[in-house]
Amino acid sequence: MKITRLRQKIDQIDSKIMSLLGERAEVVFRIGHEKAKANMELHVPQREEEIFARLIRENTGRFPAHAIRPVFREIISACRSLEGPLKLAYLGPEGTFTHLACARRFGVSAHFVPVRSIGDVFVEVEKGNVEYGVVPIENSSEGVVSHTLDMFVESDLKICGEILLEVSHSLLSKSGDLKKVKKVYSHPHAFAQCRKWLEANLPRVPLYEASSTAAAAKLATKELTAAAIASELAASLYKLNVISRKIEDTSRNFTRFLIICRTQTAPTRRDKTSLMFSIKDRVGALYRILEPFAKYQINLTKVESRPSKTKAWEYIFYLDIEGHVADEPVKAALALLQEECLFLKVLGSYPRGNSIEA
Repeated sequence: MKITRLRQKIDQIDSKIMSLLGERAEVVFRIGHEKAKANMELHVPQREEEIFARLIRENTGRFPAHAIRPVFREIISACRSLEGPLKLAYLGPEGTFTHLACARRFGVSAHFVPVRSIGDVFVEVEKGNVEYGVVPIENSSEGVVSHTLDMFVESDLKICGEILLEVSHSLLSKSGDLKKVKKVYSHPHAFAQCRKWLEANLPRVPLYEASSTAAAAKLATKELTAAAIASELAASLYKLNVISRKIEDTSRNFTRFLIICRTQTAPTRRDKTSLMFSIKDRVGALYRILEPFAKYQINLTKVESRPSKTKAWEYIFYLDIEGHVADEPVKAALALLQEECLFLKVLGSYPRGNSIEA
């Protein structure tokens, strides 16, 4: 039969793929050995982005373009583990959307370390216990995560990447029966993102805040009449049943995460730079800080302000701009900006993230 011959052909191709994966792993192992001798950094984020971009350009066959990144992410992750374990701290416990973002970005072969707070993520990276940390920074529906912004005021860590995760919430419980739900646990942001669904389906059921969606799932395992709003990953980890999927009020609900590390990343030609600064209190101050970016035709992608917490009515501004701090137009704009600031801090230049489905 023709289908039998085609299946045999697939088996032959699969064997070739396995052979090539073995060759790739051997080369990566040798690279890791050379890096160790030269005391070089094992993980180079911009190198991975270059690989993904090249493979997408070279794809001329029927293989789906959207599948290239996840397939090669796991290949790269598995091979990279031969160079040495890549360790990352994230806001835990297991099953949070931050955990999911880590797995989607770095692959399952990385070693993920859950910690109790955003501050603890910074501490683990600062101490050198892990190479990277992953923290939430903003949601497309609910806005900025203020505590993450505040941590950068005192920290010398750099932003070296970002992850854009499409977030989908599910209602989980032990019973899997909506009629048995008498209380719901979740993180405040998750409640806010699912407000309309809760009002329509559980209008009189009390809501109880948890430190994370995964912590909410853990609480729901202890009570037969309790439910949690969390990810399907949390349902799998904590052995809960899914009552309803995609209960968020807004479709295309994204959360942005930052990858933090101790060193600045090299340019990739598709970068963004994050800044924080405080301005002198005088007429036209805000205009003066925006003028350098207009002069050098640099696009601003985010502007945020936070109280400085040192003086009443004094604010710290956070900006995301297109370009790398090593680019000449960016350097020129920052030099002009410095003249108008009480202080100016570059939080990092890093490759722009690609959206990933949860």
